[in-house]
Amino acid sequence: MSKPPRLTLPPEARTYRLATARGEFAVHEAGEPVRGTALLIPGYTGSKEDFIGLLEPLAAAGYRVVAVDGRGQHESPGPREESPYALEELARDVLAQAAGLGDGPLHVLGHSLGGLIVRAAVVRDPRPFASLTLMSTGPGAVCEDQQARTKLLIAALEAMGDDMPVIWAAMRAQDPRDAPPESPELTAFMRGRWLATVPEQLIVTGRTLISEPDRIDDLTRAAPGLAKLVLSGESDPVWPVSLMDEMARRLGADRVVIAGTEHSPNAEAPAATAAALAAFWDSCTRQ
Repeated sequence: MSKPPRLTLPPEARTYRLATARGEFAVHEAGEPVRGTALLIPGYTGSKEDFIGLLEPLAAAGYRVVAVDGRGQHESPGPREESPYALEELARDVLAQAAGLGDGPLHVLGHSLGGLIVRAAVVRDPRPFASLTLMSTGPGAVCEDQQARTKLLIAALEAMGDDMPVIWAAMRAQDPRDAPPESPELTAFMRGRWLATVPEQLIVTGRTLISEPDRIDDLTRAAPGLAKLVLSGESDPVWPVSLMDEMARRLGADRVVIAGTEHSPNAEAPAATAAALAAFWDSCTRQ
């Protein structure tokens, strides 16, 4: 579960609802598209706030940065049924968001589950994108330990999805006892984000995490000339870093490891992560 590095937006950032052909999506945005636009898609149980630390440095580097809550995620509305959260439906949402952002170079990034979503979007139609970044994402399903944890959460949601506070309390009771303390503001935000997310979104996307096949060959065939980056921390409990190394080799992608971070380099070391992203996107512009 990603924890934003802070909750206060930089002064130049703005919050609004992005209108698209597939509905409205809550976004945080910063910067002007001097060098291009970046669309950032969060992971499972996450939200646009996971990218707060990236907004200011990427805007300073000349990018319009747009972080999105997906359908049924935090502040973006979604129905209480399962079919709208299938991977292909969420991929269509990303393509609609891309269209809603207008013309110009568009770099798309997906974190964790978001990486599987943006991959499906690019496989469906790579034309809107100048580059693809897969952050802390593997080629297919999550590792066995995470599959077991996710199956337990799905079962709880299926049985008790109308009682999200109880599930939240049970989840937090499993936190490591030596975990760093959170501020009351962060604890309140994370609980509120959980309660605002549609249970069916968590159920269906959880199933995606435990069942998604390896689609790297599909991505290579669909977008052979698209610039690609695989970015991760030094270790990762969701997909082994060695698996991401191999994925980058298969894709012919650039590879960046952010020192001292794990599954969420965007939140754990935002300055270093933003510098790596800006350097990659700048290289795409020069090609």
